[in-house]
Amino acid sequence: MIQDARVLQPEFIPKEVAHRDAEVNHLSRALDPLTDGDPAETPLLLGPSGTGKTCIARFTVDRLREAMLEVQHQYVNCWQDYTRFRLLYRLLDGIGQTLDVHRRSTPKDELLDRLHAYDGKPYVVILDEVDQLESTDVLYDLHRIRGVHPILIANRERDLFSQLDDRVRSRLQSSVRIRFDKYGVDELVAILSDRVHWGLDEDVVDEACLRYIADAAAGDARVSIGILRAAAREAQGHGLDHIPMDIVEEAVPEGKSELKRKDLEKLTPHQRTVYEIIAESEEVSPGTLYDEYRERVDDPKTKRTVRNYCSKLEQYNLIRAEGQKRGRRYRLAPRAPDPSN
Repeated sequence: MIQDARVLQPEFIPKEVAHRDAEVNHLSRALDPLTDGDPAETPLLLGPSGTGKTCIARFTVDRLREAMLEVQHQYVNCWQDYTRFRLLYRLLDGIGQTLDVHRRSTPKDELLDRLHAYDGKPYVVILDEVDQLESTDVLYDLHRIRGVHPILIANRERDLFSQLDDRVRSRLQSSVRIRFDKYGVDELVAILSDRVHWGLDEDVVDEACLRYIADAAAGDARVSIGILRAAAREAQGHGLDHIPMDIVEEAVPEGKSELKRKDLEKLTPHQRTVYEIIAESEEVSPGTLYDEYRERVDDPKTKRTVRNYCSKLEQYNLIRAEGQKRGRRYRLAPRAPDPSN
């Protein structure tokens, strides 16, 4: 049944994208100056998780590479490479300049100097989850490097800008904002239909099942693809030649839980501590959360940083935030309902 399992992974970049033409065109226009040898504008892609920001950024850069041979590129997930050293190392790795870099002994300034010395092809770098950077000063550094052209991706503009110092904020104020809204049910059905066409046998799942998945995903393409993957895996495991509705229904909580596990694995050590404190409590106030967090870590971050952690956890549906200011409370997000109950 499953002909190409890669297609059922959320990070798969299709050759065609559905329902994001306006966003693709907007980003393409921001990068167009590169084709004439001029600096690109700095695009800032904003929107909730699962709205196609990463897919569109990588898809558009691939199109640029088809039109323009003289271009380098690199993708960096700042949730994984969140320190200044890790980010600079990944950027140097994209241009093959890390062979003699020692992770423990090479100074960060030396990495930056190497990037400043770069005089090759235009270098387009996608910085995904850019609001996860431990220090956003590195964004100021990148804006000063000739030939490096960043594409920035974040969930919420206010969360990103609240972490910036005045120098970086002034640089990013002129960024090209490209906003992504949640998908509608019909749009998710079209996305899922493409994944079925590219990755599964023909006619293995009907539109009613895809519509059920799309409705359960609540506008999040990552969730919808995860449910489809879980359903296809389950049907194939039972030796079926199609995916029936009862298996689709059972796959909804499984697909959501699998995605949640992956998101939990991405958390930094400090974010993991914050999540664990919330998980251990029925609900917890910001003050109590911060006090407990300080007790558990050796180098606690500021209250503002912990608030940003909570905002990120909320955006990925790992926790819920209720109330305002002094009445604010955090609790775990509810589990996906089991349709068999």
